[in-house]
Amino acid sequence: MTPLRERWAAGQQTLGAWLAIPSVITAESTARTGFDYVCADLQHGALDYADSVGLFQAVLLAGSTPIVRVPWNEPGVVGKVLDAGAQAVIVPMVNRADEAAAAVRAARYPPLGARSYGPTAVGGRSSDYAAMANDVIAVIPMIETAEALSHLDDILAVPGVDAIYVGPADLSLSLGLPPGNNDDADSFREALTTIVAG
Repeated sequence: MTPLRERWAAGQQTLGAWLAIPSVITAESTARTGFDYVCADLQHGALDYADSVGLFQAVLLAGSTPIVRVPWNEPGVVGKVLDAGAQAVIVPMVNRADEAAAAVRAARYPPLGARSYGPTAVGGRSSDYAAMANDVIAVIPMIETAEALSHLDDILAVPGVDAIYVGPADLSLSLGLPPGNNDDADSFREALTTIVAG
């Protein structure tokens, strides 16, 4: 399986699905439908860390890439889900470059970051996980506030940021709109246009 970072570097598009319930059957079935990645949502889904370990295994078994949205930009949580087997981490509410840099530091081993070594679940899947993890793990900040929009170029310029994800509900709230996809609102469309152009 080609890591997401390699696919993106080659200009390939990827399509994923999200898991919000703690079911390995659902995780495996979802991954078998052909998605490039399957994301376990630990921020708003009904999942916790213990659930994620089995979900990542099920996604791998089905031939897809397991990724995760963490609850917050916290180094201990980021490291723990990567130790469990996630190959990318989506980090919510990243509003400035320093916050994006903190997410990168949490996901990368030295000298590129400050992730602590202890790949309990994922270490057995590679003979030298430490050597390959920095090349495989993708860091994906979420752009979901007006503040993040105003710092978008700086966030994108942070070394180690591999992609960004839009949070439409929080972005809408930040723009004074109801939560959701507000494609009919000028301010929402303009924000998306700015993000895509970034």
